[in-house]
Amino acid sequence: MKKLFYTFFILIVIAASIGVWLVYGSATAFEEKSISILVDDNHTSKEALVNLLIEKKVVTSSFAFEQLGNQFKIWERVKSGKFKITKGESMINIVRMFRNNKQAEINLVINKIRLLEDLAKLIGKNFSTDSASTLSILKNPVILADHNADSNTFLFNIIPNTYSFYWSTPVEKIFDKISAESKKFWDENNRTQKASNLGLTPLQVYTIASIVEEETNKDEDKGNIASVYINRMNKGMPLAADPTIKFALKDFTLKRILFGHLNVVSAYNTYKNKGLPPGPICTPSIKTLDAVLNAPRTDYIFFVAKADFSGYSHFSSNYAEHDQYAKLYQKALNEYLKKKQKTN
Repeated sequence: MKKLFYTFFILIVIAASIGVWLVYGSATAFEEKSISILVDDNHTSKEALVNLLIEKKVVTSSFAFEQLGNQFKIWERVKSGKFKITKGESMINIVRMFRNNKQAEINLVINKIRLLEDLAKLIGKNFSTDSASTLSILKNPVILADHNADSNTFLFNIIPNTYSFYWSTPVEKIFDKISAESKKFWDENNRTQKASNLGLTPLQVYTIASIVEEETNKDEDKGNIASVYINRMNKGMPLAADPTIKFALKDFTLKRILFGHLNVVSAYNTYKNKGLPPGPICTPSIKTLDAVLNAPRTDYIFFVAKADFSGYSHFSSNYAEHDQYAKLYQKALNEYLKKKQKTN
Protein backbone atom coordinates (compact mmCIF):
# COMPACT_ATOMS: atom_id res chain seq x y z
CA MET A 1 0.00 0.00 0.00
CA LYS A 2 2.85 2.35 0.89
CA LYS A 3 4.56 1.52 -2.39
CA LEU A 4 1.36 2.33 -4.32
CA PHE A 5 0.97 5.61 -2.45
CA TYR A 6 4.60 6.50 -3.08
CA THR A 7 4.21 5.74 -6.79
CA PHE A 8 1.04 7.83 -6.96
CA PHE A 9 2.80 10.69 -5.17
CA ILE A 10 5.70 10.56 -7.63
CA LEU A 11 3.30 10.68 -10.56
CA ILE A 12 1.57 13.74 -9.09
CA VAL A 13 4.91 15.47 -8.61
CA ILE A 14 5.94 14.64 -12.18
CA ALA A 15 2.61 15.87 -13.56
CA ALA A 16 2.84 19.06 -11.52
CA SER A 17 6.40 19.64 -12.68
CA ILE A 18 5.35 19.19 -16.29
CA GLY A 19 2.47 21.59 -15.73
CA VAL A 20 4.72 24.18 -14.15
CA TRP A 21 7.24 23.77 -16.97
CA LEU A 22 4.52 24.19 -19.61
CA VAL A 23 3.22 27.33 -17.92
CA TYR A 24 6.43 28.99 -16.76
CA GLY A 25 9.12 27.39 -18.91
CA SER A 26 10.03 28.26 -22.50
CA ALA A 27 6.96 27.89 -24.70
CA THR A 28 8.44 28.96 -28.03
CA ALA A 29 9.69 26.81 -30.91
CA PHE A 30 11.17 29.38 -33.31
CA GLU A 31 14.93 29.87 -33.73
CA GLU A 32 15.06 33.65 -34.12
CA LYS A 33 15.75 35.95 -31.17
CA SER A 34 12.23 37.30 -31.52
CA ILE A 35 9.39 37.34 -34.01
CA SER A 36 6.41 39.56 -34.68
CA ILE A 37 3.07 38.08 -35.56
CA LEU A 38 0.11 39.90 -37.04
CA VAL A 39 -3.24 39.02 -35.51
CA ASP A 40 -5.87 40.47 -37.83
CA ASP A 41 -9.63 40.31 -37.46
CA ASN A 42 -9.64 36.78 -38.96
CA HIS A 43 -7.42 35.43 -36.17
CA THR A 44 -9.02 36.71 -32.97
CA SER A 45 -11.21 33.65 -32.34
CA LYS A 46 -9.89 30.85 -30.11
CA GLU A 47 -9.38 28.29 -32.86
CA ALA A 48 -7.87 30.74 -35.35
CA LEU A 49 -5.46 32.25 -32.80
CA VAL A 50 -4.30 28.85 -31.54
CA ASN A 51 -3.72 27.64 -35.11
CA LEU A 52 -1.80 30.83 -35.95
CA LEU A 53 0.47 30.47 -32.91
CA ILE A 54 1.22 26.84 -33.75
CA GLU A 55 1.86 27.70 -37.43
CA LYS A 56 4.28 30.51 -36.47
CA LYS A 57 5.92 28.29 -33.80
CA VAL A 58 5.04 30.81 -31.12
CA VAL A 59 3.90 28.02 -28.79
CA THR A 60 4.79 24.33 -28.77
CA SER A 61 1.58 23.08 -27.14
CA SER A 62 -1.80 24.11 -28.48
CA PHE A 63 -3.51 22.20 -25.66
CA ALA A 64 -1.58 24.00 -22.92
CA PHE A 65 -2.16 27.40 -24.51
CA GLU A 66 -5.87 26.77 -24.97
CA GLN A 67 -6.32 25.54 -21.40
CA LEU A 68 -4.36 28.45 -19.95
CA GLY A 69 -6.31 30.80 -22.19
CA ASN A 70 -9.54 29.38 -20.81
CA GLN A 71 -8.26 29.88 -17.27
CA PHE A 72 -7.41 33.54 -17.93
CA LYS A 73 -10.55 34.09 -20.03
CA ILE A 74 -8.63 35.77 -22.86
CA TRP A 75 -10.81 34.77 -25.82
CA GLU A 76 -13.24 37.67 -25.47
CA ARG A 77 -10.36 40.09 -24.93
CA VAL A 78 -8.07 39.23 -27.83
CA LYS A 79 -7.82 42.14 -30.29
CA SER A 80 -6.22 42.53 -33.68
CA GLY A 81 -2.70 43.91 -33.66
CA LYS A 82 0.97 43.14 -34.06
CA PHE A 83 2.64 41.33 -31.19
CA LYS A 84 6.32 40.68 -30.49
CA ILE A 85 7.39 37.42 -28.85
CA THR A 86 10.92 36.81 -27.58
CA LYS A 87 12.55 33.40 -27.91
CA GLY A 88 12.12 31.44 -24.66
CA GLU A 89 9.02 33.39 -23.60
CA SER A 90 6.83 31.50 -21.12
CA MET A 91 3.30 30.36 -21.90
CA ILE A 92 1.83 32.46 -19.12
CA ASN A 93 3.53 35.61 -20.38
CA ILE A 94 2.22 34.99 -23.89
CA VAL A 95 -1.30 34.47 -22.54
CA ARG A 96 -1.06 37.65 -20.48
CA MET A 97 0.20 39.55 -23.52
CA PHE A 98 -2.97 38.70 -25.46
CA ARG A 99 -5.22 39.21 -22.44
CA ASN A 100 -3.81 42.69 -21.81
CA ASN A 101 -3.52 43.52 -25.55
CA LYS A 102 0.15 44.36 -25.08
CA GLN A 103 0.98 45.11 -28.69
CA ALA A 104 4.41 45.78 -30.11
CA GLU A 105 5.06 49.36 -31.13
CA ILE A 106 5.78 49.98 -34.80
CA ASN A 107 8.18 52.73 -35.83
CA LEU A 108 6.90 54.95 -38.61
CA VAL A 109 10.04 56.44 -40.13
CA ILE A 110 9.30 59.57 -42.13
CA ASN A 111 12.10 60.96 -44.25
CA LYS A 112 11.43 62.90 -47.44
CA ILE A 113 7.84 62.69 -48.69
CA ARG A 114 6.68 64.63 -51.73
CA LEU A 115 3.03 63.67 -52.15
CA LEU A 116 0.09 62.65 -50.01
CA GLU A 117 0.09 59.42 -51.98
CA ASP A 118 3.61 58.71 -50.67
CA LEU A 119 2.47 59.16 -47.09
CA ALA A 120 -0.60 57.00 -47.68
CA LYS A 121 1.58 54.18 -49.07
CA LEU A 122 3.94 54.42 -46.11
CA ILE A 123 1.11 54.20 -43.59
CA GLY A 124 -0.71 51.51 -45.55
CA LYS A 125 2.45 49.40 -45.64
CA ASN A 126 2.94 49.49 -41.87
CA PHE A 127 -0.53 49.71 -40.33
CA SER A 128 -3.97 48.16 -40.48
CA THR A 129 -5.51 50.74 -42.84
CA ASP A 130 -4.65 50.18 -46.52
CA SER A 131 -3.11 52.95 -48.62
CA ALA A 132 -6.31 53.73 -50.58
CA SER A 133 -8.35 54.20 -47.41
CA THR A 134 -5.51 56.17 -45.84
CA LEU A 135 -5.35 58.55 -48.81
CA SER A 136 -9.10 59.06 -48.66
CA ILE A 137 -8.81 60.01 -44.99
CA LEU A 138 -5.84 62.32 -45.58
CA LYS A 139 -7.77 64.15 -48.31
CA ASN A 140 -10.94 64.44 -46.23
CA PRO A 141 -11.81 68.18 -46.00
CA VAL A 142 -12.84 67.75 -42.36
CA ILE A 143 -9.49 66.20 -41.42
CA LEU A 144 -7.64 68.92 -43.34
CA ALA A 145 -9.66 71.66 -41.69
CA ASP A 146 -8.98 70.22 -38.24
CA HIS A 147 -5.30 70.85 -38.90
CA ASN A 148 -5.74 74.24 -40.59
CA ALA A 149 -4.54 72.74 -43.86
CA ASP A 150 -5.60 72.00 -47.40
CA SER A 151 -4.28 69.45 -49.88
CA ASN A 152 -1.43 71.82 -50.80
CA THR A 153 -0.28 72.66 -47.27
CA PHE A 154 -0.91 69.29 -45.60
CA LEU A 155 2.78 68.34 -45.51
CA PHE A 156 3.53 71.35 -43.31
CA ASN A 157 2.20 69.34 -40.37
CA ILE A 158 4.90 66.69 -40.81
CA ILE A 159 8.37 66.96 -39.35
CA PRO A 160 10.56 64.09 -40.63
CA ASN A 161 11.29 61.86 -37.68
CA THR A 162 10.56 58.44 -36.20
CA TYR A 163 7.12 58.03 -34.64
CA SER A 164 5.88 55.00 -32.67
CA PHE A 165 2.35 53.60 -32.97
CA TYR A 166 0.46 50.35 -32.66
CA TRP A 167 -0.42 48.47 -35.83
CA SER A 168 -4.14 49.05 -35.26
CA THR A 169 -3.82 52.80 -34.59
CA PRO A 170 -6.39 54.68 -36.73
CA VAL A 171 -4.98 57.02 -39.39
CA GLU A 172 -6.61 60.01 -37.70
CA LYS A 173 -4.75 59.24 -34.45
CA ILE A 174 -1.49 58.76 -36.34
CA PHE A 175 -1.76 62.17 -37.91
CA ASP A 176 -2.94 63.81 -34.67
CA LYS A 177 0.31 62.71 -33.01
CA ILE A 178 2.48 63.77 -35.95
CA SER A 179 0.73 67.13 -36.11
CA ALA A 180 1.18 67.64 -32.35
CA GLU A 181 4.90 66.97 -32.75
CA SER A 182 5.00 69.58 -35.52
CA LYS A 183 3.48 72.21 -33.23
CA LYS A 184 5.97 71.27 -30.55
CA PHE A 185 8.81 71.62 -33.07
CA TRP A 186 7.87 75.20 -33.91
CA ASP A 187 7.52 76.12 -30.23
CA GLU A 188 11.05 74.91 -29.49
CA ASN A 189 14.27 76.91 -29.90
CA ASN A 190 12.41 80.14 -30.76
CA ARG A 191 11.65 78.80 -34.24
CA THR A 192 8.39 80.72 -34.65
CA GLN A 193 10.13 83.92 -33.55
CA LYS A 194 13.03 83.26 -35.91
CA ALA A 195 10.56 82.90 -38.77
CA SER A 196 8.96 86.20 -37.79
CA ASN A 197 12.39 87.86 -37.71
CA LEU A 198 12.78 86.83 -41.36
CA GLY A 199 9.39 88.32 -42.14
CA LEU A 200 8.01 84.83 -42.77
CA THR A 201 5.40 82.51 -41.32
CA PRO A 202 6.35 78.96 -40.28
CA LEU A 203 4.51 77.67 -43.37
CA GLN A 204 6.57 79.95 -45.63
CA VAL A 205 9.78 78.80 -43.95
CA TYR A 206 8.71 75.18 -44.42
CA THR A 207 7.93 75.79 -48.10
CA ILE A 208 11.28 77.47 -48.75
CA ALA A 209 13.01 74.65 -46.85
CA SER A 210 11.25 72.08 -49.04
CA ILE A 211 12.76 73.72 -52.13
CA VAL A 212 16.21 73.94 -50.52
CA GLU A 213 15.92 70.26 -49.56
CA GLU A 214 15.48 69.38 -53.24
CA GLU A 215 18.26 71.72 -54.36
CA THR A 216 21.18 70.29 -52.38
CA ASN A 217 22.32 67.72 -49.87
CA LYS A 218 25.23 69.91 -48.80
CA ASP A 219 24.33 71.30 -45.39
CA GLU A 220 26.95 74.04 -45.72
CA ASP A 221 25.12 75.55 -48.72
CA LYS A 222 21.55 75.36 -47.44
CA GLY A 223 21.56 78.67 -45.58
CA ASN A 224 22.93 80.58 -48.57
CA ILE A 225 20.44 78.96 -50.95
CA ALA A 226 17.65 79.94 -48.59
CA SER A 227 18.97 83.52 -48.58
CA VAL A 228 18.81 83.58 -52.40
CA TYR A 229 15.12 82.67 -52.40
CA ILE A 230 14.30 85.05 -49.55
CA ASN A 231 16.09 87.87 -51.41
CA ARG A 232 14.20 87.10 -54.62
CA MET A 233 10.91 87.15 -52.72
CA ASN A 234 11.74 90.47 -51.11
CA LYS A 235 12.66 91.98 -54.48
CA GLY A 236 9.45 90.73 -56.10
CA MET A 237 11.36 88.40 -58.41
CA PRO A 238 10.14 84.95 -59.45
CA LEU A 239 11.84 82.27 -57.39
CA ALA A 240 12.74 80.40 -60.60
CA ALA A 241 13.34 77.20 -58.61
CA ASP A 242 13.90 74.10 -60.73
CA PRO A 243 12.56 71.66 -58.09
CA THR A 244 9.14 73.30 -58.28
CA ILE A 245 9.01 72.49 -62.00
CA LYS A 246 9.66 68.82 -61.25
CA PHE A 247 6.87 68.96 -58.71
CA ALA A 248 4.52 70.66 -61.16
CA LEU A 249 5.27 67.96 -63.75
CA LYS A 250 5.15 65.20 -61.08
CA ASP A 251 8.34 63.89 -62.66
CA PHE A 252 11.02 63.55 -60.00
CA THR A 253 13.38 61.65 -62.29
CA LEU A 254 14.30 64.76 -64.29
CA LYS A 255 18.02 65.51 -64.11
CA ARG A 256 17.90 68.76 -66.09
CA ILE A 257 15.16 71.32 -66.49
CA LEU A 258 14.86 72.40 -70.14
CA PHE A 259 13.11 75.44 -71.58
CA GLY A 260 10.20 73.26 -72.67
CA HIS A 261 9.57 72.21 -69.09
CA LEU A 262 9.18 75.83 -68.02
CA ASN A 263 5.91 76.13 -69.94
CA VAL A 264 4.02 73.84 -67.60
CA VAL A 265 0.78 75.46 -66.45
CA SER A 266 0.79 75.12 -62.68
CA ALA A 267 0.68 77.23 -59.55
CA TYR A 268 3.96 75.48 -58.70
CA ASN A 269 5.70 76.94 -61.76
CA THR A 270 7.90 79.48 -59.97
CA TYR A 271 9.36 80.70 -63.25
CA LYS A 272 5.98 82.08 -64.34
CA ASN A 273 4.44 82.84 -60.94
CA LYS A 274 6.01 85.20 -58.43
CA GLY A 275 6.20 84.35 -54.76
CA LEU A 276 6.09 80.98 -53.08
CA PRO A 277 4.17 78.01 -54.50
CA PRO A 278 0.85 77.10 -52.77
CA GLY A 279 2.60 74.71 -50.42
CA PRO A 280 5.74 72.67 -49.75
CA ILE A 281 7.05 70.30 -52.42
CA CYS A 282 8.44 67.80 -49.91
CA THR A 283 9.01 67.29 -46.20
CA PRO A 284 12.35 69.01 -45.47
CA SER A 285 14.68 67.68 -42.80
CA ILE A 286 15.06 69.40 -39.45
CA LYS A 287 18.58 70.43 -40.51
CA THR A 288 17.20 72.14 -43.60
CA LEU A 289 14.41 73.86 -41.68
CA ASP A 290 16.91 75.22 -39.18
CA ALA A 291 19.23 76.26 -42.02
CA VAL A 292 16.43 78.43 -43.42
CA LEU A 293 15.54 79.84 -40.00
CA ASN A 294 19.21 80.71 -39.45
CA ALA A 295 19.87 81.81 -43.01
CA PRO A 296 22.57 84.50 -43.22
CA ARG A 297 21.66 87.93 -44.50
CA THR A 298 23.29 88.15 -47.93
CA ASP A 299 22.87 90.05 -51.15
CA TYR A 300 22.94 86.82 -53.19
CA ILE A 301 20.41 86.60 -56.00
CA PHE A 302 21.86 83.72 -58.01
CA PHE A 303 23.54 80.38 -57.46
CA VAL A 304 24.79 77.62 -59.73
CA ALA A 305 26.54 74.29 -59.21
CA LYS A 306 30.32 74.36 -59.18
CA ALA A 307 32.09 73.06 -62.27
CA ASP A 308 34.06 70.52 -60.21
CA PHE A 309 30.84 68.53 -59.61
CA SER A 310 31.49 68.61 -55.87
CA GLY A 311 27.83 69.25 -55.21
CA TYR A 312 28.54 72.70 -53.83
CA SER A 313 27.37 75.97 -55.40
CA HIS A 314 28.72 79.38 -56.40
CA PHE A 315 26.67 82.33 -55.11
CA SER A 316 26.48 85.72 -56.80
CA SER A 317 24.82 89.07 -56.23
CA ASN A 318 24.89 90.11 -59.90
CA TYR A 319 24.05 88.40 -63.16
CA ALA A 320 27.41 89.00 -64.86
CA GLU A 321 29.30 87.05 -62.22
CA HIS A 322 26.62 84.36 -62.11
CA ASP A 323 26.75 84.01 -65.89
CA GLN A 324 30.48 83.33 -65.77
CA TYR A 325 30.03 80.55 -63.22
CA ALA A 326 27.06 79.16 -65.12
CA LYS A 327 29.08 78.97 -68.35
CA LEU A 328 31.93 77.18 -66.57
CA TYR A 329 29.51 74.63 -65.18
CA GLN A 330 27.76 74.18 -68.53
CA LYS A 331 31.09 73.67 -70.28
CA ALA A 332 32.19 71.08 -67.72
CA LEU A 333 28.83 69.32 -67.97
CA ASN A 334 28.98 69.15 -71.78
CA GLU A 335 32.50 67.71 -71.65
CA TYR A 336 31.42 65.14 -69.08
CA LEU A 337 28.44 64.08 -71.19
CA LYS A 338 30.63 63.72 -74.29
CA LYS A 339 33.07 61.48 -72.43
CA LYS A 340 30.21 59.44 -71.10
CA GLN A 341 28.77 58.94 -74.61
CA LYS A 342 32.16 57.76 -75.90
CA THR A 343 32.57 55.23 -73.12
CA ASN A 344 29.09 53.90 -73.78
